[in-house]
Amino acid sequence: MENYLRKLIEEGENQHLDFKYCVSDSRKIARTLVAFSNTDGGRLLIGVRDNGSIAGIQSDEEIYMVDTAAHLFCRPEISYSIKQHTSGTKTLLEVEVLRGSKRPYQVKDESGRWLAYFRHNDQNLLANRILLQVWRKEEKKSGVMVRFGKAENALMDFLTKNGSVTFSRFRKIAKISSYRAESIIANLLIFKVLIMKASEKGFTYELNPDDPLQLLNEKTSFNIPV
Repeated sequence: MENYLRKLIEEGENQHLDFKYCVSDSRKIARTLVAFSNTDGGRLLIGVRDNGSIAGIQSDEEIYMVDTAAHLFCRPEISYSIKQHTSGTKTLLEVEVLRGSKRPYQVKDESGRWLAYFRHNDQNLLANRILLQVWRKEEKKSGVMVRFGKAENALMDFLTKNGSVTFSRFRKIAKISSYRAESIIANLLIFKVLIMKASEKGFTYELNPDDPLQLLNEKTSFNIPV
């Protein structure tokens, strides 16, 4: 078990791994649980400092705070598994969360708002309206219709020339409503025509260089099972 923990900690915080020194606020844990559930799943190690050194948990109360996070501060409630590990005289908690099947998952913040987060590298970022649409459409599993019209072609032409675009810039280029612009980008993300680049500063969208169907050259319509 020591080898397992050492190897896991040596990976450092990443897309699928987060460290928490302690649990002082169930909402902060809930944010990580939600981010993992909305993305690709992951593990949360409690009792580990950001630099990877082992601090250990203070008491079993932290187990109950994780449970509070998953069931009271997450919507829908999040399923997880939890294990206790011993390193010398110190005890760590390993909380594993799988990618959820009822996205988007949301966390209740201090003001009572329900917000959705996703995992990006070693950060939990607030999801935008486009990403919320992607999750909802993917979970419906009823397929998505993509039709290349004037707005879609304007987007493709702009990206071919400029490399990336923001949501507001696309709206101005295509001269369409926010709702339609969100739907177009969401559909193209689902079909992997576009890829999203995210940071704390915001979101940009680019053409997917690995598009296997060469959709951009066909410019027609498709019913996409998701």
